[in-house]
Amino acid sequence: MTRKYVVLLTFIVILISIIIVAVQPDTVDEDVLTDHTKMNSFTPSEEDNTPYTGTVKSTLFIKGSDTVLPVSMAESEAYTKLHPEKNIVVIGGGSSLGIASFIEGEVEIAMASRKMKESEYKAAVSNGIEPVETIIAWDGISVIINKDNLLESLSMDQLRMIYTGEITNWKEVGGSDENIKVLIRDSSSGTYGFFKEHVLLDKEYTIYATTEPNTEAVVRDVASDSSAVGYIGLAYMDDSVKMAGLVMEGEVFYPEADSIRKGEYPLSRSLYYYANKDTEENTKDFIGFVLSEEGQQIIADVGYLPVN
Repeated sequence: MTRKYVVLLTFIVILISIIIVAVQPDTVDEDVLTDHTKMNSFTPSEEDNTPYTGTVKSTLFIKGSDTVLPVSMAESEAYTKLHPEKNIVVIGGGSSLGIASFIEGEVEIAMASRKMKESEYKAAVSNGIEPVETIIAWDGISVIINKDNLLESLSMDQLRMIYTGEITNWKEVGGSDENIKVLIRDSSSGTYGFFKEHVLLDKEYTIYATTEPNTEAVVRDVASDSSAVGYIGLAYMDDSVKMAGLVMEGEVFYPEADSIRKGEYPLSRSLYYYANKDTEENTKDFIGFVLSEEGQQIIADVGYLPVN
């Protein structure tokens, strides 16, 4: 067979194949269609224990103060048991981060252990958000030392000089001959700012201070190091560390309920929620729950003082 005839025969075979494909019915394999549909829709499997209601839960985002974090976690757990159709996401990170996210409209509620700054309020308003402040609890910042530390109390002046670096050894305040390890929170923490304002009187922290990422880390470090001193929210106090009393006008005060409510304890403070004035009913309903008798009992159980 010559090359000419081979080429001609090949062309005829290709032409016949094209004609056969063109006249096939326009159908899709049923198994392929079924697989494609499964990839693009949700149906609960036997292994999925989540009840499928056909609706998406409404989600409330709360972010901010690590001091307020245990309150919001406990409150959200109780609230969602009463309202299983709702979902709440609680994130820590510090008051400043929570307020910044609130200003940007990323969260419905900012948790704060300090008041919003005027600059933050103006930034929120410029973004169409009108912050409404709600005091949800009272707290007393606790100064903690190692259980082996022989000291029982410090004056506010002594505490200030320790945190500014003017006092560096425990023997200078009546303790053992040991260099003081000063622990602070990071600058995004509301407790960091409150302590700086009310104890340091806006002086700078010592450059030798150790910055801890969260309150739990402060407690762990103080518990394991006899030279350490730190400050924490009342709810984080446990028996692994010792609370130092604060001396005011010759009298020693501790962050107890009566001294906080009377304003006698020098490091008493409010704990806040910030939400938009025009917020959705979901947010208002949750804040109302926190202020309710049940919600305030949760705050007491966590370790803070109810506002009601």
